[in-house]
Amino acid sequence: MSDRPTVQNTYRKPVKQLDLPPRLLLGPGPSNSHPRVLAALAMPPIGHLDPKYLEIMEDVKDLLRYTWQTANPFTISVSGTGSAAMEATLANMVEPGDKVLIGINGYFGHRLVDMASRYEAEVHTFSTAWGKAFTLEEISAAVAQHEPKILALVHAETSTGARQPLEGVKEVCEKHGTMLLIDTVTSLSGVPLFLDEWGVDLAYSGTQKALACPPGLGPLTLSPRALDVLNNRKTPVKNWYLDMSMVSKYWGTGKRVYHHTAPVNMNYALREALMLVAEEGLEARWQRHQEAADLLWTGLEEMGLQCHVDREIRLPTLTTVRIPDGVDGAAVAAQLMKEYNIEIAGGLGDLAGKVWRVGLMGYNARKENVTLLLAALKQVLF
Repeated sequence: MSDRPTVQNTYRKPVKQLDLPPRLLLGPGPSNSHPRVLAALAMPPIGHLDPKYLEIMEDVKDLLRYTWQTANPFTISVSGTGSAAMEATLANMVEPGDKVLIGINGYFGHRLVDMASRYEAEVHTFSTAWGKAFTLEEISAAVAQHEPKILALVHAETSTGARQPLEGVKEVCEKHGTMLLIDTVTSLSGVPLFLDEWGVDLAYSGTQKALACPPGLGPLTLSPRALDVLNNRKTPVKNWYLDMSMVSKYWGTGKRVYHHTAPVNMNYALREALMLVAEEGLEARWQRHQEAADLLWTGLEEMGLQCHVDREIRLPTLTTVRIPDGVDGAAVAAQLMKEYNIEIAGGLGDLAGKVWRVGLMGYNARKENVTLLLAALKQVLF
């Protein structure tokens, strides 16, 4: 008689085939993926050192350079969500005692502070109200005061819907020998970005916003100056998985050195998403996002609803709508999902309970989606 234990059925109920509702994802992300991206995701996996897959990696690099408007040789997709790419910028640049200056005008500035502190940076901050952007004078004064190794700014603050202007920041950083790091998670391919022209040394993003690709990869780019800093560190990078000095050998153009098993299907999907960007053209894509946002903003105004962010710095990809007095914001969002299969989200941090966050990103930045949302919102509110 066998001594093998009896298998116990620990399931509470029978497992059924996966069946998901047809949500229209108009929150802060993820957004709905383009059908071509989903088709690419479903293609058969191949080995992460297969010559065909190496070609796909090169395509991803080239297309990301176009989308970011940079010539940086080191431009890759990190195997992890946008937060992994976010942490990679700091993990690879910061050594104990390095000064890092972070502008906080929303939730993700605080996340940068948390990450930089874990790598033993000497962190300094300057702040403004959630929904505002920093003036060039405020940035210049903070950099002059602290003379940091890195200045980190959130170009597109997902928690507030505010866009940080970057014109002129390059000259400020050059004057003080400071590297510029920016968060482009909610702006990449949906909002004008010119990394080289703006003197950006480090940038990261995510795939699930305006790129209209499922979450799972974190686009990352390092300037030659940032690479030089990485290659001349006095101490090893403290995060093995995100150590770009090792990862670069896998993403390089010479002999590929295994580092980790890459998420090949996710890179299929990202390549297809970036191809869609290139086919549409950046200028046309940026304009499409702006036109969809303009339609939304006009419709909200006609309904008597106010946007939280001033129009001149308002993101077309992410709009924060002030919840009217006496309205249960969470209940409205729940009703939109239950009755119309539309997802929007509430606020974070200082804006919790005060705003709804509405995303018009990538494949979803279309006028028919705006019209549907406005009609549904009107039914729920009035």
